Amino acid sequence: MIEGFRFHSPVKVRFNETDLQGHVNFSQFYTYFDVGLTDYLEAIGYSYLRMQAGGADMLYVESRCRHRTPAHWPEVLLVYARMGHIGRRSLRFEFEVRAQADGRRVAEGHIAAATVARGSFDPLPVPEGLRQAAEAFEGVTFPSPPPVATEAT
Repeated sequence: MIEGFRFHSPVKVRFNETDLQGHVNFSQFYTYFDVGLTDYLEAIGYSYLRMQAGGADMLYVESRCRHRTPAHWPEVLLVYARMGHIGRRSLRFEFEVRAQADGRRVAEGHIAAATVARGSFDPLPVPEGLRQAAEAFEGVTFPSPPPVATEAT
């Protein structure tokens, strides 16, 4: 493990993920992040399927990847994932990708997601079960968002 991350998922680089320069094409890292995110949700006990069964879904609204060193076929990469932030209707997943063989940092980044109602995409609060699962797994308490102001009648 690396500091600050309690979870990782291995990903083997496939030949078709490389480009003419012989290293992993930059766009593939978002796929690796998505694999790490999905596996992370399963590891904390709140899978994406559970989220959907509860009527919630996520829309990715922002992503960032900083590339550090090239990765090549057929390396195995370790995609470290964690919950970095939970807001009222948003989540931020953070990632660090390391080469399994030598531990070098290959990439780092994040995906921010908005929680919405499944099917309608109407804004929805982060499911409480997801918040509790992430807090229990990470051993932290995410700050509670301030209450929503309501109009007086």
